[in-house]
Amino acid sequence: MALEWLRRERNPIAPEQKKSTQDSLWVKCEGCGEIVFKKELEKLQLVCPKCSFHFAMPAESYIDLLADEGTWREHDRTLRPLDPLSFKDSKKYSDRVVASIKSTGKNDAITVGSCKVGGFGAELGIMEFSFMGGSVGSVVGEKISRAVDRAIADKSALILVSRSGGMRMQEGMVSLMQMAKTSVKLTQLDEAGLPYVSVITNPTTGGTTASFSMLGDVNIAEPGALIGFAGPRVIKQTIGQDLPPGFQRSEFLLEKGFLDGIVKRTDLKSTISFFLKTFMAHQTARV
Repeated sequence: MALEWLRRERNPIAPEQKKSTQDSLWVKCEGCGEIVFKKELEKLQLVCPKCSFHFAMPAESYIDLLADEGTWREHDRTLRPLDPLSFKDSKKYSDRVVASIKSTGKNDAITVGSCKVGGFGAELGIMEFSFMGGSVGSVVGEKISRAVDRAIADKSALILVSRSGGMRMQEGMVSLMQMAKTSVKLTQLDEAGLPYVSVITNPTTGGTTASFSMLGDVNIAEPGALIGFAGPRVIKQTIGQDLPPGFQRSEFLLEKGFLDGIVKRTDLKSTISFFLKTFMAHQTARV
């Protein structure tokens, strides 16, 4: 009887099932290593209650955080990237795009729309790192450009939340052209006398940093965000020297004058609203 019992299949929980169940309840903080109850974390806008580490936050959560209730209207949702080079490495670029669309439910690495922030009209764009590392290709550049055009037409502000590994090299020069394209559009916004707030989150690197992410009238970052062009390991290997403590983190960049401020996620909307209020008051006084 005992031998028969030992031979029975017990159908244990598969490791991936067990992990999924645990992950739905608890999260390990990348900053301090503490285990945090996920529901508590969500109430705090994904900021660790132990060490204030800022977890990655999806576009929808930033919309809920920044946009005044009931004012959000998404634009250009159906735009999808093409494959101008028929690019293939270990996998076809077109297949990578399809896989990213399937896994994220988005057509590319940025969500844009119109809303009000603190009562002020704004075009809001949020980059999505889960879509091919938040890389910038033709669609991201076009959606930012159209957002600028709408901001100018409606005399509203532009707010971009960056989280990106850089330009999408599967699109070659078409991708690199977006650096110039978005920079020119931001010049047009400036000439129209309208404000651009750049919110830089972890990580923001490569051509994204070298173009629109650092061109705001106000450049603010979340705490601890990695911000740079080349990665710290590449730089260290190139120059053959150890890098200063905290190199390329937002606190280091603020100290060196590359940022206007570091703002906790819980204070992000009030800070942006204050800037827009101040900017608009200044514009009114000039008139």
